[in-house]
This record gives sequence, C-alpha cells and structure tokens, in this order.
Amino acid sequence: MHVVIVGNGVAGVTVARHLRKRDAQVRITLVSGESTYHYSRPALMYVYMGHLRFQDTKPYEDRFWTDNRIDLRRGWVERIDTSTRALVFRDGSTLTWDKLVLATGSTPNKWGWPGQDLDRVHGLYSLQDLISLERITPLLRRAVIVGGGLIGLELAEMLHTRRVPVTMLVRESAYWNNVLPNEEAEMVTRAIRAEGIDLRLATQLDTIHDDGRGAAGAVTTQDGERIDCQFVGLTAGVRPNLSALVGSPIETGRGVLVDEQLRTNIPDVYAAGDCAEVVTAEGTYLQQVWYTGRFQGQVCAENVLGGRAVYTRRTWFNSAKFLDIEYQTYGQVPARPTEGVRHLWWEHRDGRQGLRVTHDGHRVLGFNTMGVRYRHEVCEAWIEQDTPLTEVLADLGRANFDPEFQRRHEAEIAASFRRQLEAS
Repeated sequence: MHVVIVGNGVAGVTVARHLRKRDAQVRITLVSGESTYHYSRPALMYVYMGHLRFQDTKPYEDRFWTDNRIDLRRGWVERIDTSTRALVFRDGSTLTWDKLVLATGSTPNKWGWPGQDLDRVHGLYSLQDLISLERITPLLRRAVIVGGGLIGLELAEMLHTRRVPVTMLVRESAYWNNVLPNEEAEMVTRAIRAEGIDLRLATQLDTIHDDGRGAAGAVTTQDGERIDCQFVGLTAGVRPNLSALVGSPIETGRGVLVDEQLRTNIPDVYAAGDCAEVVTAEGTYLQQVWYTGRFQGQVCAENVLGGRAVYTRRTWFNSAKFLDIEYQTYGQVPARPTEGVRHLWWEHRDGRQGLRVTHDGHRVLGFNTMGVRYRHEVCEAWIEQDTPLTEVLADLGRANFDPEFQRRHEAEIAASFRRQLEAS
C-alpha cells in the first residue's frame, strides 16, 4: 500500500512517523513544495534574528527519512485527480496513491487590498517568506505590518532587531483584544510601544502603492494617511490552504470537511492539521495550533491503517511570547463577557505580569498567564477534573514553574482573588 501525504508540517510528519511505527512495510511519500525537510515554522524568526541557523530548526537529522524509509517528494501540487488517484504537480508530473492524507496547512488571508500582490508584500508563513525578507532587508527604511496577531508582532520584532523602523496597523482598539481580555491586551499594547514600535490602533489598511517598479513603496490607511515604506507585512490571520482542491470532488467548507475519524467524503482520502474542518453532530470546527496538528496526525495514521480512532477536542491550550512577555492560555478564557464564565484578574505593579482565572462560581474553567509560567499538566488537570475554585486558589503555587530564585506571587494573587470574590 502506498500512502501519500501532502504537506510536511507537524500534522503530515506525525502521520508519516506513526505510519512507520505501526507498519514496517507500508510505502510512505511525504510531499512538499516549500521545503525538502520538515522544520519548525515558529523558529523562522530566530533564524532571521541570528539566534539559530536554519539547520537548527529541523527536529530530525536529514538521514532520519531514509533510515525510516519515508520518501520525500519536493513539488507543488496543482490538482488532485480522485478518479485516477493521482496528484498532478505544477511541472506536469504525477504521483499515484492508494491512500491520500491532506495536511496542506494554512495560507495567509488577503482581503482584496489594492497592491497586495506587489513585490515586497508578504507575511512570515513559509521558508520562501524568510528568504525574501532576508533579500530585501538592506533596502528597507520603514516597514508597515498589517494585522495584530502573533505573527504580526513576531515580524515587527524581527525587523526591529535589524533597526528597521516599524509601523503596525491594527484595527482593534488594543492589541489582539478580539482574543485577549482587555487587561492582557492593554499590557501587550504598552510593551509594544515601550519597545519603540509605532503601533496604530483602530487603523486599517486601504491601499498598497507601487513604487513604480512593481514593489511596495507606500500605504494609505482608511483614514487617508500615507506612510512611505519599502515592505508591507500582511499578517491578518490565516485560512485553510485549499488551493490544490479546486475542481476536486473532495468536499470543503472553511477547510477540508472530515468526520471525527478524519475521513473526507472520498474513500481513502483523509485530512489532518490546519486544513481539516471536523464535522460533528454539534457543528464544525477548525483547530489550528501545533499540538492539535500532532494529535490529529496520530489519529489519522491509525485510521489509514484500518483503525477506528476518533479525534476529540481536548482542553484548549496555546502559548506565545509578546516581545519579552510570555503568555499561556488554558481552557475557556473568552475575551468578552460570556454567560456562565466569571473572571478573576491579578496584575503586578510593574504592569508586565498578570494572571487570569475563569470559573463558573464553583469550578475553575481556564487560565491566562502573562509573564509567569504555569505547568501545563497541572492546569489541564484542574480544568478536566472540575476542580473547585477554592482548592485551586489554595494550591496555586503547585502550578508555577518559573526559574529558581525568581520571585513568586501566588500568596498575593490568591489574596487578591479572594477579595474579588467577596466583593462580587
């Protein structure tokens, strides 16, 4: 049996690895147009900043793939022919499969802005983006970043370390406050501005202007302000990459529609990772973070080999770094007031550390940590075991794993939360 996997991100690589673990004979081909070898996408910023070499971003040595008899095929898939079970590549070549796994990941959003396809206009989502950014950096006197998500801030930080002045256009009233509650959003907003980055809130892009040579030369905002620049970073979110499925009978919605066993509507075709939209009796959902891609890859591998594994949503988790402020989120932490979810918030006097705990009046529902580190397994267990809030507050120190000798604030935090509860 020949299993072809399109995409060599964490989901596709996990499928390949677990197929080989389970079956010594199955033929496996991993396809990618972006890179020959799997690498850590979040590490691209550290390559640009000089902290890592590109080879340091690869979790596996190059020989790993031959040692495990996983074939690597470099090429962009243009079309999927399900009738002949063949991939058609951009160069006209083909590759046939017995079973197909789509792990095509995400692609950056473009909202039809005039000039969005000019040279020196892109995000930081691929190796090609990094190569382009390295090439043009010596030309940059100013950069404009459009969008206030995680990648937008990473891109701003990268350019800032190369002494390129950066203006960020963010449509929200505080950084990422469509995801972060107001206190966290304001904390990050202050940190960005303290770093010397020109953060423009409640400001949207209108047009990217040609410099006369087919590249970005300026932008205008919807308020009519013109900002001269030589690079425009588009980081206004992502969507599932469905480009290879155009004209295919494989059903799509926002992503590739799959059941809870990650099967599409076409026999022997599966999807996993950022591109997969899981259909359940309650509705559909996308889960586009690293650990869900890995878990979906494990489930998918088992089912490709005839298993009946079911993918179920686990307790939500994500982490990031806003400049030097580390952030973790667990469980339910809505940005806006939500029925049945109550909030407790503590912020250190330095304005760069904070902890949010959400609850329903009895049990804990979620956590946001800002500038402090909490143990994943402890927070997840508290949420999944419906641990009473009083018990969590009495034992907060057990979750903390900040470095030794760093001052901890759990006693102060618990006291603050108890006062808030008494006042409510």
